Amino acid sequence: MVLKLGYDEAELLARIAEGDQRAFEIIYDRYHARIYQFAIAYLRNEMDSEEIVQEIFLKLWMRDGRSSPIENLPAYFQILTRNHSLNALRRKARINSTDLEASVNWIEDDLDTEHHILLNDTRRVLNQAIELLPPQQRIVYQLCHVQGLKYEDVAKQLNISPGTVHSHVKSALKFLREYLRSHTDIAVLLIIFKLF
Repeated sequence: MVLKLGYDEAELLARIAEGDQRAFEIIYDRYHARIYQFAIAYLRNEMDSEEIVQEIFLKLWMRDGRSSPIENLPAYFQILTRNHSLNALRRKARINSTDLEASVNWIEDDLDTEHHILLNDTRRVLNQAIELLPPQQRIVYQLCHVQGLKYEDVAKQLNISPGTVHSHVKSALKFLREYLRSHTDIAVLLIIFKLF
């Protein structure tokens, strides 16, 4: 049986539920542009909006006679388009969030690796600088800053005054900072001062 455009939508929907392709084509021709306009208003993307149109018409085609009747087809399509569009936006947000998280993790891993390399290079330069200290300054610096002894303990151990220990440490730190400034870049300097 050939359907004419004069058939009312309730009759067309009933025929679609029975698998009538011509009834489906009539509804599609009447509403696909409007559904697309609803979708593009939400999604602002042509491909995504076309997919929404396809999803909605697939849903309409899959309806059977047991489904609750559609009272107002334009309102039904508008609500369905809104819901599908919002779901698509949520999916996209989740995907973007996952991509962002993966990107951040990659950047953090990359920065950790870079930080580790910089730290190793800085330690190497620092060790070179320590080797250039006068012998007494080098021993005092190592006891205070490497072994973590207090000035008084170092003074007793080396049989010198705490003031002399303080003076050696101050001179050693000044030399090491100057050496590092001239042998490393700014980024390394920010890391290096954690070592002092």
